[in-house]
Amino acid sequence: MIKLLFCFINSFILLFPLISNASEHIGFKRIHYDIQDGRPLDIAVWYATNNKQNLITIADNAIFDGSEVIADAVPEIKSTKSPLILLSHGYGGSWRSLSWLAHALARKGYIVAAPNHPGTTGFDQNTEQSAKLWLRPQDLSKTIDALAENQTFSNIINLNQISAIGHSLGGWSVIVLSGARFDTESFKKDCNKYSYLKACHLISELGLANSELNKNMSDPRIKAFVSLDAGLTRGFTIESLQKIKIPSLIIGAGVDIGDTNTQLESGYVQEFLPKSSSTYIIIPDAMHFSFIQICKSDAIDILNQEKEGEGIICKDGGSRNRSEIHREITHLIVDFLSKTFSNYKN
Repeated sequence: MIKLLFCFINSFILLFPLISNASEHIGFKRIHYDIQDGRPLDIAVWYATNNKQNLITIADNAIFDGSEVIADAVPEIKSTKSPLILLSHGYGGSWRSLSWLAHALARKGYIVAAPNHPGTTGFDQNTEQSAKLWLRPQDLSKTIDALAENQTFSNIINLNQISAIGHSLGGWSVIVLSGARFDTESFKKDCNKYSYLKACHLISELGLANSELNKNMSDPRIKAFVSLDAGLTRGFTIESLQKIKIPSLIIGAGVDIGDTNTQLESGYVQEFLPKSSSTYIIIPDAMHFSFIQICKSDAIDILNQEKEGEGIICKDGGSRNRSEIHREITHLIVDFLSKTFSNYKN
């Protein structure tokens, strides 16, 4: 049943983690995957390890806090194979944007893999690649292939337990990967009505009039998905959303920042997903960027000095700090995935 929940998750809430023993050390590896298709991928992977040496800090800069990992560590040996989670970053982000979530999920026993989507990362924004938006879901499919072919991970991943999580444009990407179909003409008409939405300002940059976007981009290996304040969703056909049968968790931000309206975007998706397999949750004090990394104390000033208004990246909508919001998001996702895969076999 689709549930509309306006709630905070307290630290004492009972959870049902898929893997009961949290891992103390998190391994980290970068994979360069190139199948000579003109779109090589830089993939970051987090996983449990027993190694303690070669500790490094990743995703840390003047704006964002990073996290400590064991570089190129040997994965922890377990009696069962580990589920795989794909992470898809938003427009202008990178694998670093959701690195906090990757680290938290790896501590729960998941293997987490996040590609940089060519053309739509902060380090690689070029219209030649960004205007081929239909390749974004394919990046995630290729990430599965990359890990399945990798000597380090091929024998420890449970390919029957693959889920995908995405923020903003990444949310759009994982919904498409799960079976939603885009319709460029419907999207164009919708933008005449809701022209203030951010997605309607990116038609040229993302190639949103290209008919290639209307094709089926689903991957049957995906068994569940989570969208985090997804954007660009109003181009999805109602029929295709109704046909998505895999479990889904749709999380929206309760505080509107002006051009990413949760009710119009995440709310649109949940309206048409099957009620028996979907859950819709709004976090009241979250803003659109609450789902990315934790900001340093002087980050807002630094961002506003670079460009007025950019400090919104580090703002949240209530009295809780971002780390508390992150804990809630992690609890929601772990609970959802553990229940989803509780009856799956290795």
